[in-house]
Amino acid sequence: MLVLGIESSCDETAAAVVDEFGHVHADVIQSQVALHAPYGGVVPELASRDHVRNVAPVVRAALARAGRALADIDGVAVTNRPGLVGALLVGVQTAKGIAWAADKPLVGVDHLMGHVLSAFLRREAEDAPAPRYPFVSLLASGGHTAIYRVDAPRSDAIVELGATRDDAAGEAFDKVAKLLGLGYPGGPRVDRLAALGSASRVKLSVPMAARDSLDMSFSGIKTQVAQMVAKHETSLADGNANAHAGNSADDSWVRDLCAAFQAAVTSVLARKAIEAATRERVSDVVLGGGVAANSELRKRMCEAGVERGIRVLLPTPASCTDNAAMIAYAGSVRLMSGEQDGWDLAVASRTALQRTTRKGRGKR
Repeated sequence: MLVLGIESSCDETAAAVVDEFGHVHADVIQSQVALHAPYGGVVPELASRDHVRNVAPVVRAALARAGRALADIDGVAVTNRPGLVGALLVGVQTAKGIAWAADKPLVGVDHLMGHVLSAFLRREAEDAPAPRYPFVSLLASGGHTAIYRVDAPRSDAIVELGATRDDAAGEAFDKVAKLLGLGYPGGPRVDRLAALGSASRVKLSVPMAARDSLDMSFSGIKTQVAQMVAKHETSLADGNANAHAGNSADDSWVRDLCAAFQAAVTSVLARKAIEAATRERVSDVVLGGGVAANSELRKRMCEAGVERGIRVLLPTPASCTDNAAMIAYAGSVRLMSGEQDGWDLAVASRTALQRTTRKGRGKR
């Protein structure tokens, strides 16, 4: 079975052709980073307009790279939740038009389900082992951070074990990068600078480190960084409060702060994910989401897994960030089960996955 996947939930227009075994025949992404960089974040209206301009060329490019025509495709899968509603509408309406014109079945896919199943993707000669059900999934991205128990590739077979009570991990990375004047997107830039710094030179409290809870919180550490940045600015000898921001890549203090921030966040994510697997008595932990591409998180996860006798499965970086290949594969699972959506398929800003973690302070 060959499935055409379309993804437009946020700031990347993507299309891919994937089979039911997870083999990626083509994966095309049109990034909007340059478009949103001057604003320090995603502007929803600009994102929607750019999706309209690029979705058709991206779909054509994916089919061409796969060496397939629409007649060769067995179904169309599209992200219909969660995400920016205007951006989602572009992808869903495009998918409906293609499915109707080509007389192919249509399925909507929850974006988070795509991330949860991204470890099943196989790119080129990749021959990594596939996750074994049940497994624990750590999903960490710019909009979502949660730990799930996954018993089957269905939303009703996925249970949330813990999640962030405020900011997502990826959001914290981007906000810290903005505070330091590193630009957008911030996560990869913090990762690069952290590798050049020393976490021991800057003292940051580890967020929500309680061992008996799988919940997380990242707003507090963001506030700690903001206070340190403000203090650092006022102490600059030349009185230029913004001098460090323009030269952050060459500032050893910034590198050390990035290292300390990244160490605090990744240590919590890795420890709680492995702890969840131990409690649930499952042997596999799978990473997903944009933060899963972070080099320190990947290293910490593997080290913690070895210590506890748990297998850690890391999708390739290309499968971690928003992409249509994961949507196509998740769609193939639904299609192989005989599922199909109608022309009334709607978009939604919230995920269909179970949400149990209480937002804000207090006991869960």
